[in-house]
Amino acid sequence: MRTLPRIKFLHLPTPVEALPRLSAVLSGPNLLVKRDDLTGLGMGGNKTRKLEYLLAEAQANGARTILTTGAIQSNHCRQTAAACARLGLACTLVLSGEKPASASGNLLLDQLFNARFVWTSREQRDETLKQAFQQAWEAGQRPYLVPYGGSNTTGASAYVFAIKELLDQEIRPDWIVFASSSAGTQAGLVAGAKLFGYSGKVLGISVDEPELQLKAHVAELATATADFLGEKLAFDPQEIMVSSDYVGAGYGVMAQPEINAIRMFARYEGLLLDPVYTGRAAAGLIDLIGKGFFKPGEMVLFWHTGGTPALFSDKYAKLAEGL
Repeated sequence: MRTLPRIKFLHLPTPVEALPRLSAVLSGPNLLVKRDDLTGLGMGGNKTRKLEYLLAEAQANGARTILTTGAIQSNHCRQTAAACARLGLACTLVLSGEKPASASGNLLLDQLFNARFVWTSREQRDETLKQAFQQAWEAGQRPYLVPYGGSNTTGASAYVFAIKELLDQEIRPDWIVFASSSAGTQAGLVAGAKLFGYSGKVLGISVDEPELQLKAHVAELATATADFLGEKLAFDPQEIMVSSDYVGAGYGVMAQPEINAIRMFARYEGLLLDPVYTGRAAAGLIDLIGKGFFKPGEMVLFWHTGGTPALFSDKYAKLAEGL
């Protein structure tokens, strides 16, 4: 397998912890959690794994400025800004949404990490990103573009190696369950499972994408990632496991299932989830347990992809209601 350039700034391996009280309350499978909220840099998260490889690639190409994009409370943008601050790179974030009167949550941290902001709509996000890249190039800033969610073959490769990390911890759950959106994390896990001999099931809870669309994207990226690493594997969308039953009103729209899941994980395990990704994935996990989806005695690992700073965003203040 191909060895990739990498800049090491993560706290690895991230721990795997049992969730005994939550397992008992839900009367379901044995629950574990993989703590990728503890990757370290900029309050951690799954994107930091990807950035070790993406920014190594950027530096190898002589980049001095990193551009990427996301929503106002993007965990990916926050981690990118933190990594750039650590490495002395300029960072431009193309954010979709209306600029708020004051910064909170991830946006506040973006400011502390000295990121530059370009504001746009979600519909115009890709075009605005291209324009910002071209302007940076013409200004001689040597830009490097990190895709939305860090989800290309370089970024997804980080989660190929994350599967090896899990197996090296001598943890072989029957299921791995996590939030899936831009496909990079799931594509890496799927490719890593096949490359390193993990025989359990990998289930992505879609945060915003329709099931068939996300399956196709994951299969395509997993195939491309394996090829990028020098391994010839082909993945069919039908073998990718995705549930889109929990997307609710759409990306970033928190409803009662997410609120309930966040409160349960906090009250029974002292574990913080976020309103957009892990809260939605946990809501799906809890519902599936209640429906008897998992067999008695199975081991289910919830892969915590981070996002805690969003809890402190003004947008999600209703989390505190009724406490």
